Amino acid sequence: MKRRILCPTDFSNNAQNAIDYAIELFKNETCEFYILNTYSVEGYALEMSVSRDLEGSRKKSIGGLKFALKQISDGGTTKNHKFRKISEFGNLIDTMKNIVDKQDIDLVVMGTKGATDSRLEIYGGQTVLAMEEIRDCPVLAIPAMTKYKEIKEIVYPTNYRSTIKRRQFQYLVDIAKISNASIVIVNVIKKEVPLDEEQINHQNLLKDYFEGLDYSFHTLKDNNVQKGINSFIKSRGSDMVAFRNKKHSFFEMILSRPMVKNLGYQSTIPILALHEFRC
Repeated sequence: MKRRILCPTDFSNNAQNAIDYAIELFKNETCEFYILNTYSVEGYALEMSVSRDLEGSRKKSIGGLKFALKQISDGGTTKNHKFRKISEFGNLIDTMKNIVDKQDIDLVVMGTKGATDSRLEIYGGQTVLAMEEIRDCPVLAIPAMTKYKEIKEIVYPTNYRSTIKRRQFQYLVDIAKISNASIVIVNVIKKEVPLDEEQINHQNLLKDYFEGLDYSFHTLKDNNVQKGINSFIKSRGSDMVAFRNKKHSFFEMILSRPMVKNLGYQSTIPILALHEFRC
């Protein structure tokens, strides 16, 4: 099966690092990578000036994409990887949504921090926004300076309260399979109480979904869910964390301001945002 992966870039080192991470992660998989750059014209200007600036931005975008693809080819790619470049005028998130829909994208891979040049997108905020707004496929966020290494353990925090569908976990299962990684399911509680019937049912569903994989269940007592997860991941040296993202729920809390800046693991290991896919 060919994977379709969308990688937005602002031509920063962090964005290129995210692309490199995705290429290495799926090096043995048949993939089609869509490398996207969006551009716009800032400020107010006369119509002629706007037209001139727009054309200049378009040329800069196309030239940047050519250079990005050259960097990819210079780094050495596998025969089963193909790359398409997309230069679009407009808002990044809206453009990504359209491409995800039109190209039937399976996964979005982004860096968590972009260029500091004010004329370029700041991908830190854009990545968090993508995790919230792109609902039709998972989003994998790669922190700045995080180079690919063998994925041995993926942490999945849950309180066993949300309704779970098998297809929402497909990419988590896929990454675990191709990496031969274990999945560690962790429930952070404030006080020790046994799981109720609903929670046990959801835990059993996870057992079915992860059948054939190396997985384990853990319970951690901590008054602060955020700090508890962070400590758990740090103590184990985990390689990735996955969240099931339902709007206005647990994942939104984790990524809300200022938590996204305070989570230690957010700056060191990739985050996989899983969604309730629309029908």
